[in-house]
Amino acid sequence: MAKKVEVKETTPEVKVPSRVKTLYETEVVPALIKKFGYKSVMEVPRLEKIVINTGLGDIKDNQKSMQTVERELMMITGQKPIYRKATKSVANFKLREGMNIGLKVTLRGTRMYDFYDKLVSIALPRVRDFRGVSDKAFDGRGNYALGLKEQLIFPEISYDQVEKIRGMDVCIVTTAKTDEEARELLRLLGMPFKK
Repeated sequence: MAKKVEVKETTPEVKVPSRVKTLYETEVVPALIKKFGYKSVMEVPRLEKIVINTGLGDIKDNQKSMQTVERELMMITGQKPIYRKATKSVANFKLREGMNIGLKVTLRGTRMYDFYDKLVSIALPRVRDFRGVSDKAFDGRGNYALGLKEQLIFPEISYDQVEKIRGMDVCIVTTAKTDEEARELLRLLGMPFKK
């Protein structure tokens, strides 16, 4: 007698657009067109990518600590980081060419929007004595750099499992041509600049 095989009906997974992307398309684009007078929607600046870097200078010999930092960065961003290697040997720092000295994650698309939303609405307000971020950290080409002193501001990181508090650099790359356009874009997307 042949066995009956049960077929389970599955519903297709519905992808919900990111809250920040929806905000960008519905409110930010019309506001930027009105303020700067763009002739086309394609001219409007948008987020291109977010790059997160962290250094491993003090633990370059300890493989277990490096894996811990890698796991923390993966929990925060939702993406596996890549190791950055030293390009030159420096005797004073006991550094040889090819050694792992940092970790980097480049976020694009949905993960980028989700990370930006988490950074602006959850992580930054958890910083002690937070009064806003500087609006002068632009590089002249519409990109914004932000330094975070500790990884504990992200909700995924448990205080008990952290072996050392370490910071990270967050670079938000936009398609804006000037700093003023990029500042307005990030302000409309909820970046809490100092008043």
